[in-house]
Amino acid sequence: MEFRNLKKQYKLLKSDIDAAIQDVIASARFISGPQVGELEQQLADYVGVRHCISCANGTDAITLGLMAWGIGDGDAVFVPDFTFFSSGECPAAVGATPVFVDVRPDTFNMDLESLETAIRRVIGDGRYTPRAVIAVDLFGQPAEYDRIRAICDKYNLYLLEDGAQGFGGSISMSTSDEGSRMSCSFGDISTTSFFPAKPLGCYGDGGAVFTDNDGWADLIRSYAVHGKSRDNKYDNARIGMNSRLDTIQAAILQIKLRAFIDNELDAVNKAAAYYDSALRDRCSDHIAEVAGAAGTQDHYAPYIVLPHILPDYRSSWAQYTIQLPSRSVRDGLQAHLKKNNIPSMVYYMKPMHQQDAFAHTYSAEADCPMTERLCDTVLSLPMGPYLDQAEADQVVDLINDYIRLML
Repeated sequence: MEFRNLKKQYKLLKSDIDAAIQDVIASARFISGPQVGELEQQLADYVGVRHCISCANGTDAITLGLMAWGIGDGDAVFVPDFTFFSSGECPAAVGATPVFVDVRPDTFNMDLESLETAIRRVIGDGRYTPRAVIAVDLFGQPAEYDRIRAICDKYNLYLLEDGAQGFGGSISMSTSDEGSRMSCSFGDISTTSFFPAKPLGCYGDGGAVFTDNDGWADLIRSYAVHGKSRDNKYDNARIGMNSRLDTIQAAILQIKLRAFIDNELDAVNKAAAYYDSALRDRCSDHIAEVAGAAGTQDHYAPYIVLPHILPDYRSSWAQYTIQLPSRSVRDGLQAHLKKNNIPSMVYYMKPMHQQDAFAHTYSAEADCPMTERLCDTVLSLPMGPYLDQAEADQVVDLINDYIRLML
């Protein structure tokens, strides 16, 4: 079984993908070919923003956004403690200080009370100037952007949406005339990654930046190509980087974007719903409906907490992540799955504020008990739009077997 079945996806899309690659090779437009601009417009239209600027990877996308705002030395950027390293690495790489914030136990996304506490702490300390919040759409579900936006407005902070895992997720804006808004449209600047295992992935590295701001878009396009001027790439207006999405990857993404919109987003939500139903049906005595239940037991109580999607939210299901009551139980289940040739992953094993890269810095002073607990208890199961019910049944039956062994 594949953790995310990219082989099956390629088999289904093979003729179109192969033709798209051959078109690029025949044209010899390997860098900045027409497919790049076409893809950027298609992505901007899908997300619902004015500008999409493609780049080399999701990490560069975040860095480019921070550079457009001039964030650097002496600035504080607020980042979830439970996320992939690049969310905190990028502020540090431009000279700013990442300040880590705890997350909710049910959605894994930024906890708003913890965010405001961290902002007040930084203001009170007076060592750094609060400048921005990086909110992460973890595992596919958008963060709570209405509430995050209110906090950013209150403290005059930029909002960057890290949608590396969230592309395709959405929030139904039931109190307005907007209908549903897509992930990568909620930030002043938003970013995503096209790493192969992401909801929309290419066959290598790739990323994109989204914004409605014309001036920031121009800056980001410049920074992404060595700081080039608008009219002449050999007349450099500023110090930038080399961060371009190559034409072959853009051509592949054009094919995969059509499949994502037409079929895959619905399919992955059906797969998640089947997991939910099967786990509740076969493990009903061991499902903890309250997200805080797991991890509170001193013994090996076999509680499983399923992923929680907020009302009016839709996930793109980058991961299907359950919680177990302890590290021992989690590790035991992972070993049981592995013994039966079922892949699983732990995202993430170590809080950001405990990473060695931030040792002995202000970033290490975070108070994030929920993140510390989640790192001991989460386990991501095989997932994706091409996960069939027989595969899901095999995973669920093995989980049920493991619980019975423990009792």
